[in-house]
Amino acid sequence: MVELKTPSEIQAMRAAGRVVARALAAVRARAAVGVSLSELDEVAREVLRDAGASSPFLNYQPRFASVPFPAVICASVNDAALHGIPTEYQLADGDLLSVDFGATLDGWTGDAAISFCVGQADPADVKLISTAQDALRAGIAAAQPGAKVGDVSAAIGAVGRAGGYGLNTDFGGHGVGHTMHEDPSVPNEGRPGRGLTLRPGLVIAIEPWFMAGGDDRYRVDPDGWTLRSADGSRAAHVEHTVAVTADGPLVLTEL
Repeated sequence: MVELKTPSEIQAMRAAGRVVARALAAVRARAAVGVSLSELDEVAREVLRDAGASSPFLNYQPRFASVPFPAVICASVNDAALHGIPTEYQLADGDLLSVDFGATLDGWTGDAAISFCVGQADPADVKLISTAQDALRAGIAAAQPGAKVGDVSAAIGAVGRAGGYGLNTDFGGHGVGHTMHEDPSVPNEGRPGRGLTLRPGLVIAIEPWFMAGGDDRYRVDPDGWTLRSADGSRAAHVEHTVAVTADGPLVLTEL
């Protein structure tokens, strides 16, 4: 069921989105060579505590997962594309880190992700991340009232394919509201003019994730959560929660 939000509800979601933005900024500022992924998870937990917010990630267990998710961030390193569980792994010079985070505040949820390099960046990683960010911007620009979900999906896919990257539609964007994952699904590739019509009040997460090797396949770690590129190439994941308004798309997970 697709739920449309009122302007006041979108403003309440904006408050949750700012918590997400603050946490991601804090995690990025703390990330450095020698810092563990579990330390970054604690940074995000502190932002949640200070805001009086809760985590939609912690103890989340969708149908595909054999165990509940044990953290408040997904921390995916190098060939890990999505859903990485924070461990005691210490970041190394040149790592590509993707961090996904959500927050629920006063009953409303925000969800966003960033990717960045730790220490000395490989130019190929910089290009991969930049292309994912370009795809995110293209998807947001396509989220106009009266457009279709397929227009958003096609905009994302066109950027990824032009870059020569692999992408997969098993996991992608989604509706956001009282919970983290709601209808509709927003795949990272599709046909323009198809799917649900975007109406004012619809709030969706738009989240491109690309794999550098060009292979669309992925594999799942024994932990049941971490998704890695099948060919071992590096991956990048970026995301924003976006409201469709009469005046156009409004990003809710920015400061």
